[in-house]
Amino acid sequence: MFGLMLTGKETQEMEYLLKRELEELLLDLTDSRIDGIVKRAMEERYQIIFRMYKRFVNPKEYMKYVRHRQTSKADGTERKSK
Repeated sequence: MFGLMLTGKETQEMEYLLKRELEELLLDLTDSRIDGIVKRAMEERYQIIFRMYKRFVNPKEYMKYVRHRQTSKADGTERKSK
């Protein structure tokens, strides 16, 4: 557990950084050239960043970034929606 106090401006900057990182990861996760193992690591990172982002914004904002997991054909594993 880690505590952090931010000013309003710092909070806005953190929201922006997390949002951009989520968008970049979403784009990369749709890239067919990326290997399944790498995508799994990216998915784990996405979930961590998404949980952080949820702490800074209202539900309407973070619902845009809810990721629905699908069956992965590349690595043969099945992923279920949460």
